[in-house]
Amino acid sequence: MAKKFKRVAVLMGGPSAEAEVSLRSGAAVAGALRAAGYGVAEVNPKAGRLKFAADVEAVFIALHGAFGEDGVVQQKLRDLGMPYIGSGPEASRLSLDKLASKRVFAAAQIPTADYEVLTAPGPHTLPLPLVVKPASEGSSIGLHCVRRRANWDAALRDALAHGNPVLVEKYIPGRELTVGLLGELALPVVEIRAPKGWYDFKAKYTKGQTTYLVPAPLTAQQTARAQELARRVFRALGCRDLGRVDMRLTPDNRLFVLEMNTIPGFTETSLLPKAAAAAGISFVELCDRIMRRATVH
Repeated sequence: MAKKFKRVAVLMGGPSAEAEVSLRSGAAVAGALRAAGYGVAEVNPKAGRLKFAADVEAVFIALHGAFGEDGVVQQKLRDLGMPYIGSGPEASRLSLDKLASKRVFAAAQIPTADYEVLTAPGPHTLPLPLVVKPASEGSSIGLHCVRRRANWDAALRDALAHGNPVLVEKYIPGRELTVGLLGELALPVVEIRAPKGWYDFKAKYTKGQTTYLVPAPLTAQQTARAQELARRVFRALGCRDLGRVDMRLTPDNRLFVLEMNTIPGFTETSLLPKAAAAAGISFVELCDRIMRRATVH
């Protein structure tokens, strides 16, 4: 099939706290796109400014966190009239902002954990155990699970140091699942089994720390429910092209959505490539499929 674009740029790194992870994602994507036959320019907008060679026709965004997933770079690309992959500015903002996502979930009757919002050190009103995280950060940065009162103050201070406000959620016991999406196509469900049951930054990015079961050992009904819930989240937030929805499956067989990732990781330990591989889609084909979706929007 003829390519829609010949020369593309991969945005990677950037100014966010997730720059190092993004550089790894971007390098992997750039290599795959070259293998698929594209001319590729690797662009690191460290200062949040965009500049492309004259022959760049479209952009693959491999930026994580602020600037890359919060709608800022999407708006800049829209203003330039440059085709790019992924969700538009509005859906990106809603998805990265966990409080905004919560409001969308409530309106769409999508099950999610009870929560409260804190902007300064202080007490919690929800019962322990609790999950504490910055409202607009990714890659589990500033994320804590607080099971004992003695750990509360330090966890809240660290979360606030990584972003304000902070989202405090009721801990959902059970199994950690994630569903990758290529448009409306839901990929095989992945189950994440992290050390001590907690999927933090170290568990996420250290090889061998976490076990990934692909496809997840679920019943056909559980798989179908998880995939349909992921599609509902994708639609409710107005996402497009790709995404990954994280959720929990409780012991009594209920699903709760944690969050939507509009630019999922593309590192060697990342989940969307694992799910695609389980569906028979190689990493090169995955990146090519996504690149072909690039448009001005």
